[in-house]
Amino acid sequence: MKVILLEDVKALGKKGEIVTVSDGYARNLLLPKKMAAEVTAKNLNDLKLQKANDEKVAQENLDAARRLAGEIEGKEIILTLKCGEGGKAFGSISTKEISEGIKDQLHKEIDKKKIQLSSPIKELGTSEVSIRLHPKVAASVKITVKAQ
Repeated sequence: MKVILLEDVKALGKKGEIVTVSDGYARNLLLPKKMAAEVTAKNLNDLKLQKANDEKVAQENLDAARRLAGEIEGKEIILTLKCGEGGKAFGSISTKEISEGIKDQLHKEIDKKKIQLSSPIKELGTSEVSIRLHPKVAASVKITVKAQ
């Protein structure tokens, strides 16, 4: 029996694939648990429309990420860090502070998980930070750390 997978099934296939399985497996497991649907003209058309919609949404997300990257690329964010005598910094600047700085200074919402920082910034000065907005789009901003 040919079925369209409605979700990923381990050792069988990914969502949206058309696979051939035994009749018993389809009737007793896949169809009752709504993990698959029979291959019919209506279901094939629904699958085609769903794939077209998914591609459109993916393209819109990519375009939005490119626009956002163009707006923040090369901008400078100024953050402060408490310092003691001799310029010794107390604490560090993490992705959370960078995200909040971008929100406050550039008025753009960026998730802290998208900011790629190998280790927290612990010294005064300027650093270049990469932001992964989409698997295909990245931007970089300058982070200037000043004493408080």
